[in-house]
Amino acid sequence: HKITEWDRPPLPLVRDKEVIQEQPDQRSIAERYTEDAVKFMRENKETPFFLYLAHMQVHLPLYAAEKFVKESKNGDYGACVASIDWSTKVIFDELKELGIDENTIVIFTSDNGSRLQNQGGSNGNLRGGKGQTWDGGQRVPCIIRWPGKINEGQQTDALSTTMDFLPSITKLIGGNLPSKKIDGIEMSDLFFSNENSSKRDSFLYYNEDELEAIRYKNWKLHFKKEDKLINELYDLESDISEKVNLYSSHKEIVSKLSILADEFRKSLGDKYLDIKGEEVRPANRVDNPKPLTEYDENHPYMYAEYDKGERG
Repeated sequence: HKITEWDRPPLPLVRDKEVIQEQPDQRSIAERYTEDAVKFMRENKETPFFLYLAHMQVHLPLYAAEKFVKESKNGDYGACVASIDWSTKVIFDELKELGIDENTIVIFTSDNGSRLQNQGGSNGNLRGGKGQTWDGGQRVPCIIRWPGKINEGQQTDALSTTMDFLPSITKLIGGNLPSKKIDGIEMSDLFFSNENSSKRDSFLYYNEDELEAIRYKNWKLHFKKEDKLINELYDLESDISEKVNLYSSHKEIVSKLSILADEFRKSLGDKYLDIKGEEVRPANRVDNPKPLTEYDENHPYMYAEYDKGERG
């Protein structure tokens, strides 16, 4: 029997391995996450700690506390953004109160671009949105804060990814990287200067396990979008919106990026071309998995959009 999205119970609120609420009120989720984050910092202020705070907002469905909804000039989306702003200020204030503000690195970023539907978000001049390999779906804001160490207002256009956080932060704290091969590159120098050159000269745009595009320095070559093959080349330095297709006039660049893509396919694979990557690690499996909640077909449920596959 194949489990479908309607066979599973709504996503519960979980702490460690304990379900603390089956159907939480999403209007209070940001506040509850923030309260737990503050509690964690207070309990660990005397020792080095890592806190990963991933808010539900601005993922669909868009629910925020009433005070933010009333003040928003951009509907529910704006209210959700305001709730994250509020949470961030609480975290910063708590760091100062605990006396660890100048000894704590804070990274504020996102996992993908905004949705294309008219729901309040915007990707500016970037083409495409969430779930796509145009830059509108891939580029995200990133702000790194370390009072007394990182200068305010400092900016860089150097190519980097969230995969680079692990080796970069590990170096800054004097830690050791795992012995297994990792995908990130140590980039901590970018935190402290306006340097725009990067140790990472290429970037792969995979849609699940299919390679749809590749970037080398300022050049980006598209191979396919969904099930459609395309031939499009863009100079991201002069054309960040990916509007002017240079495929026909820069054949040498197309050839260089195509060869580079084939090299990456050998190691990472490409399902569309039926290529199995030599370095693709198998997914981990749990022995005798036991769900924390069970679906009862006779029980009334209030489904939110995040319970039904990928929404928002």
